Amino acid sequence: MDLLHIIVLALLQGLTEFLPISSSAHLILVPQLLGWPDQGLAFDVAVHVGTLAAVVFYFRAELRRMLGDWLASLAGRGLTAEARLAWAVGFGTIPVGLAGLLFKDFIETALRSPLVIAATTIGFGLLLGWSDRIGRRARDEHAIGWRDVLVIGVAQALALIPGTSRSGATMTAGLLMGLTREAAARFSFLLSIPVILLAGLLEARELVGSAAPVDWRALIIGAGVSAVSAYLCIHFFLKLLARIGFMPFVIYRLLLGAVLLVIFL
Repeated sequence: MDLLHIIVLALLQGLTEFLPISSSAHLILVPQLLGWPDQGLAFDVAVHVGTLAAVVFYFRAELRRMLGDWLASLAGRGLTAEARLAWAVGFGTIPVGLAGLLFKDFIETALRSPLVIAATTIGFGLLLGWSDRIGRRARDEHAIGWRDVLVIGVAQALALIPGTSRSGATMTAGLLMGLTREAAARFSFLLSIPVILLAGLLEARELVGSAAPVDWRALIIGAGVSAVSAYLCIHFFLKLLARIGFMPFVIYRLLLGAVLLVIFL
């Protein structure tokens, strides 16, 4: 891979994984629009590792507390707020895991077209704007209950459709369930950890059976760039969210969807 391709795609993965604008859509569309060759499965695994490292490092203190209290809850020492949050992340991952196993082949073959991406980009962008407008924004992530977990988990499963955005879908559902903007974003980021890990493991398993040569330079640079960009994205997104809301991302999605319709219709 050319160095420019590596840096651009790794930046895209790091930024769009956590913004509500769909990483899969950008990673599918940018190479198509620019005429670049497919980056390959190994590179996808590397940039996933980078974004996973970023979110784990950013939330490292909270994750330590969640893990400790979750283990304590298994030992029968009661449910703290951190333990409930850990259970919520675990159960919230089940719908996307089941959907991925059942529909992975169909999604990768039938739903990766630019027109599908255009439709989901616009449709879920409008839904994000609507949820931000009507949401009560009254609770933080530690107040999440099992009904919230179910709704947000199903929304995350729907985000397997390219163009939907995993972050966008889970934040939209969180807003609709009454979470604050920051709480919806923080829970979405925590929920991304098992999802990115599972996706990376599935891709790595496919890679093990592949005879394709491995470009270690591309993998190392890609993982590093995606990790740094993802960390900065999480940091500044959470800092700015209370001030700017989700409307800039809604507008971006509508413009991107309109451009795709013009190009591919």
